[in-house]
Amino acid sequence: MGRVLFGPAGNSLSFYEQGHKSTMETAQWLTAQGNEFFSGGLDLFEYSFGQGYRMKSELAEQIGKEFAKYGIELSLHAPYFINFANPDDVMYQKSLGYIKTGIKFMHAFGAKRMVFHSGSCGKETRENALKLMTARFHEFMPEIEAELDDDMFICPETMGKTMQIGTWKEIIDLCTISKKLLPTFDFGHINALTQGSLKKEEDYQRVFDYAFEKLGDERARNAHVHFSKIEYGPKGEIRHLTFADTVYGPEFEPFCECLVKNNLSCHVISESNGTMAEDSVAMKKDYLQAKGNI
Repeated sequence: MGRVLFGPAGNSLSFYEQGHKSTMETAQWLTAQGNEFFSGGLDLFEYSFGQGYRMKSELAEQIGKEFAKYGIELSLHAPYFINFANPDDVMYQKSLGYIKTGIKFMHAFGAKRMVFHSGSCGKETRENALKLMTARFHEFMPEIEAELDDDMFICPETMGKTMQIGTWKEIIDLCTISKKLLPTFDFGHINALTQGSLKKEEDYQRVFDYAFEKLGDERARNAHVHFSKIEYGPKGEIRHLTFADTVYGPEFEPFCECLVKNNLSCHVISESNGTMAEDSVAMKKDYLQAKGNI
């Protein structure tokens, strides 16, 4: 699957402040970011359908062609209201429908990965919610596999609140169900849920060691990653911050050490609050310096 890629989830405030209005303009704009430090700009962009699929497939195809023209890879984020732990079968079918519609948009965009939230406990115990979710993944993944090209994956995400399903072990275990499942490690979420546990390279290594054990070398090395600083409280995630924050973590440097040490090929997406491109540039710059390439 290749090298480490860096890019934003959505457009930074600076994109709009410079007069840009459309995602059709994003790919060219991204190629100019960070060129004072490295050539080629950013490599990746994640388009969010978090509030639903509000785009015609024809436009998705046009956007996909524009990103392909500049050699920038696309990933998608499925609607936030997916919940495979909901015991209501009608709601389960709706969640499955959101995944299937997302795959159609993956094909239209030429995207290789779609991130999604697996679900939440609701009124169920965590044990029962996770048991139901696991059974449903076993049920629907054969059908989903048939709709994905060889290089396409759907990517359940680690979550940042106590009532959500998605600790890093839960997500890795879910991904053992199918080779078309690739984990999304949102390290801001992991840090928020564990009350600031990500401080050293070993803290990230623990996650990847488990992924190597359960998923094998290729899928572990090529995991999808969200990286941003997140404010948290007793119940976990509160809000996304920027790299300028000095109170909450996680810091990128220890994760960067893990990337280099393990020769990982992750796709690293910034979800910072308004500075996604700028913080992506900071991560790519630090990574290339650590590799000795700049």
